[in-house]
This record gives sequence, structure tokens and C-alpha cells, in this order.
Amino acid sequence: MFAAPGFARTCRTPALGGKLLRCDGCQTEQWRWHACRNRHCPQCQTRQREAWRRARGAELLNVPYCHLVFTLPHELNRLAAVRPRWVYDTLLDTVADTLTTFAADPRWLGGTGAFTLVLHTWAQDLSRHLHVHVLMACGALSTDAQGQPQWQAPRRSPTFLFPVRALSQVWRARFVDVLIQAQDSQRLRADPSAPPIAPPIALPLQELRAKPWVVYAKTPLAGPAAVLDYLSRYTHRTAIGNERLLGIHGDQVWFRTRVNRKHPSSDATADAPRSRITQLPGVQFIERLMQHVVPRGFKRIRHYGLLAPAAKTERLACARALLGMPAANPAVAEDVAQFMRRVATIDIQTCTHCGHGRWQAVACQAPARAASATACAHAPRGPP
Repeated sequence: MFAAPGFARTCRTPALGGKLLRCDGCQTEQWRWHACRNRHCPQCQTRQREAWRRARGAELLNVPYCHLVFTLPHELNRLAAVRPRWVYDTLLDTVADTLTTFAADPRWLGGTGAFTLVLHTWAQDLSRHLHVHVLMACGALSTDAQGQPQWQAPRRSPTFLFPVRALSQVWRARFVDVLIQAQDSQRLRADPSAPPIAPPIALPLQELRAKPWVVYAKTPLAGPAAVLDYLSRYTHRTAIGNERLLGIHGDQVWFRTRVNRKHPSSDATADAPRSRITQLPGVQFIERLMQHVVPRGFKRIRHYGLLAPAAKTERLACARALLGMPAANPAVAEDVAQFMRRVATIDIQTCTHCGHGRWQAVACQAPARAASATACAHAPRGPP
């Protein structure tokens, strides 16, 4: 079991409490410990990811969808290390502003788009690689000459949204402008998630303006349902999962990384394996992993346009009506047992020892923190 410092090392251990189960057939007993439910824990995201996918399924429109990726230059990695919240917020805000501007432009859509942003901070080897995944509907909600709502398909083709070079240039200009304004107004010093003592950062403004900022765009052709399944893999996941961890040998952590065949610097051939084994000293592995823990309360997933929470119900209903789609049905809530039967074909209520008995809860154990708090509350008080 992978145990990351702080948030995952107590996951499914007695420290978080649990309940004692007894089989009503063979009388076998076992403890089932609680999960930590931390969003950075590689063991606690499957059910949340599936629930998110089901909820978003009711919001899909019957149009093609485009997958875009905005990648921040690595020259800003040092700033992100000491001002993470500001950099992450600015990255998401400028990407959203750029897409909103292009969607409103009559040359492309001329209306209000529908898109979701998901922040990622890591590469396969756990190094810092800041980028935003975007899932955007190919179309927008607009109005005709009489002011009546209409659905506007992309001007150039049903699956083409915006030119990536223009997106890159506008996004770069907006991010650099916000960066300069923040530097001049001292807002960079007010990041609450920054270290108490952070060294001054020399911003490489000239380099940032000179180099192209990478924007990738691809239209998935498998339909909205397949697109949603694809995006759900990026929503609730941490920098590395248990399936990629191979073992610890001495002071080295071994894990699997994917080979990027399409990258210009990659020396992989068509016959080369799709993955390779990466080794890192344990301390360096932990340092790389912990740099991807986002600040407390930070939202990595954000919705804009038709999906913005303030007017989502009304706008989506209008778009679905214009597209001739039926009204969305709310996702049906599942309990844990139903979820495991559907997703993993596992009945968690069946005894794993005899195969036919049913688990019954016979005792509970409180989390260690709650137990210590209760003991302190009932402890005799000293003299005033």
C-alpha cells in the first residue's frame, strides 16, 4: 500500500477508526477501517471520480466536444513553488478569460460557450509541469437578430473551435499582463499559501514574451459519453497512483512512467516499450510528490459559460431545448455497496472467507483523534 506523508499514511488504518464485521454464516470476523477521503490520496478517488462522471453526464450536450491543453512555461515553475495559489488561480483565470473572449467573437462562435477546466501540476516523473485540461462543447448559446436564443455551431466546421496559435498568443499576453500588475502592486507577496520566508523571484518577463506558449487542441470523435469518460480520468486523481508504484529497493523508489512517443525530444521508436522504470531517492520522491498538494480549499475543477453555477440550470435547459434534447435527469445516488457491484463487480457485503455469508457490523472503533479529544474532555480539571 502506498502511504504518502500526512494525508495517506493513515488511510484505511486503525488511526481513522472503523467497524468490526462478523459473517452471519461462518462467524469470521474482520475490521474494515475508514478511508481518509483526502483528494490527494491515491486510494480514495475512485468513487468520487465515478460520482463526478455521473453528475456531469446530465450536463452533456449532443454536439462534438473539443479537448484543449494549456501548458505554462517552465520558467514560471520557481514562482509556482513559492506562490502556488496565485499562479494556479492566475493560470485558470487567464485560460477561462481567453476561451470566453474567443467564444464571444462572431468570427468563431459569437455566444456563450460551455467548458470545464481541470488543473494538473505534474508530469509522469512527478516533476512540476503546470497545465490545464479543457473540455469544451463545439458551439455556443447566442441570440439572433430578433433577440431570440439560438444555438450557434462553429463557423469553420462542426469540430473546429479556435486556432491554437491565436489562443496561445492571447493567453500569453493576458498572463504576462496580470503578472506585471501583480508584481507592481505587491499582490504576489500576499499569497497565504506561500512559505513564511520566501526568496524574491526575478520574473523572466523577456523570456516569457519571446517563447511560444503551448496550446494543444484535439476533437475526440467517439461522442460525448466517451469524452466524459476521458475527462473523468483527469478530474479526481493525484500525481501518482498505486498501479504505477513498483517497489522500494534500498533508498530508491521504483515507479513506472509513460514514454511520450510524440514529443520531439523523445528517442522512442515504434517498437520501443510504452513505459519505462524510473528510480528516485526516497527523499526526492517525497519532495516531488508533495509539491503537487494544492493549497487548502483550492478548487482544481472549475466550470464556465453555460456550466457556470450561477445560471447553469437555466442556460443548459435552453441549450438542450434548442438542440432538441430531452430534459436532463438528475443522477441517481448510489450507496457504497451498489457502486462496488456496478463498477468493480464486487459485493462488499458478502463474506470473502466462506463466499455466501453476509457481513454484519458488531462493533465500532472511533478515530484516534476523536478518541483522544473525548478523553481530554472528560479528564479531571486542575485547580483554577
